[in-house]
Amino acid sequence: MAARQHAFILAGTGSGCGKTTVTLGLLRLLQQRGLRVQPYKVGPDYLDTGWHTALCGVASRNLDGFMLPPSTLNALFGEQMQQADIAVIEGVMGLYDGYGTDPNYCSSAAMAKQLGCPVILLVDGKAVSTSIAATVMGFQHFDPSLNIAGVIVNCVNSDSHFQLLKNAIERYCDLPVLGYVPRAEGVSLPERHLGLVTARESLIDAQPWQDFAATLERTLDVDRLLELSALNTLPPGEWPPMPASGEGLTLAVADDEAFNFYYPDNLALLERAGVTLVRFSPLHDAVLPDCQMIWLGGGYPELHARALAANAPMLAQLRAAHERGVAIYAECGGLMYLGTTLEDAQGEVYAMANILPGDSKMGKRLTRFGYCEAQAEQQTLLAAPGEVLRGHEFHYSDFTARLPAAMACRKTRDGVVLQRWQGGWQLGNTFASYLHVHFAQCPDMLNHWFAAARSAL
Repeated sequence: MAARQHAFILAGTGSGCGKTTVTLGLLRLLQQRGLRVQPYKVGPDYLDTGWHTALCGVASRNLDGFMLPPSTLNALFGEQMQQADIAVIEGVMGLYDGYGTDPNYCSSAAMAKQLGCPVILLVDGKAVSTSIAATVMGFQHFDPSLNIAGVIVNCVNSDSHFQLLKNAIERYCDLPVLGYVPRAEGVSLPERHLGLVTARESLIDAQPWQDFAATLERTLDVDRLLELSALNTLPPGEWPPMPASGEGLTLAVADDEAFNFYYPDNLALLERAGVTLVRFSPLHDAVLPDCQMIWLGGGYPELHARALAANAPMLAQLRAAHERGVAIYAECGGLMYLGTTLEDAQGEVYAMANILPGDSKMGKRLTRFGYCEAQAEQQTLLAAPGEVLRGHEFHYSDFTARLPAAMACRKTRDGVVLQRWQGGWQLGNTFASYLHVHFAQCPDMLNHWFAAARSAL
């Protein structure tokens, strides 16, 4: 077991450079060394964290600089590190890519500086030699205050090629090269329109990942990586005011192949408030758990629309729960499920719960993508009129509602409002939107949900 704690951000030159695959290999490798690993992902991504969790058995956490104030994020990070020897943090996009063009806002670089941990830069070694030093040097000098502690070279298939790349980087950049990642069979991650296929949909064969970790043990200087990632201290943080007690309330959480996008910190926060969590499946169950609250998270209901529509007993149970005032909250895919109909990518239309009058239709391109803010225009389950939620949207579908919207949404970049739209719908004690939110940004937002749940008791 490590004598002290360690943390590093594995950052890349851009999306698609292999960060997730290498992160998964490192998680497995470090576990095989007997270390307690804690995986993290910079930004709001659910899919990468799902793979982290599936491969190492430890719930991966999101470090989101847009939704979470720095002090709150630091507190969440520090809390999880109490049970860990090393944090393996997968970066987002390229090292300096964040929100807008500010490299110090919502980027991997900004997160590294906030947490006080080093960056290990992953670069592509395919079809290049000395020029790789120019790439590394550009990242190195773009922000000299950033601690880029070492380099790993991806897509290298011979030791002689690696030695050429290593010598160039160390000669011209004066940075240690920690090794290389060769091409490996059986560890590619399947993708679809929203990104990676969820880990729970894939039959994960552990052996290729075991073999990949064993390969990395040979091609990386793991001892040097641990030396460079040693932490002197954890960043100072403080929890914001917690919500009122949720004791006596039971929350039914939809959790199956169609609905499984949840931030572990959100679930933990509800439990910390005293709420009892019970999981159920809109796909497979005929009866709802006895509950006062229901949460339908994001996911891929469009891929399971036929089965969801065919489960008439569950649809009836949800409608009955809505009618008796159970406090129902839905995000993205959950919104689609609560509507009247869902049209999938093949043009097939299926009847849904018909709790919120409106129709979902899958498109061929992203309808909305990225961070945004939503201001409540009426009382909702998560916000009173005038209160603002920060969140993230990422969807190919569009929801055409036949009731007034409850929130005014806006997307701002570099100080300029790029888009405004109406989103989020409240009917009775049911609220749904495309917005994915992190409750820790303002935990007392849950008081609205708790109050709505108690009003129906």
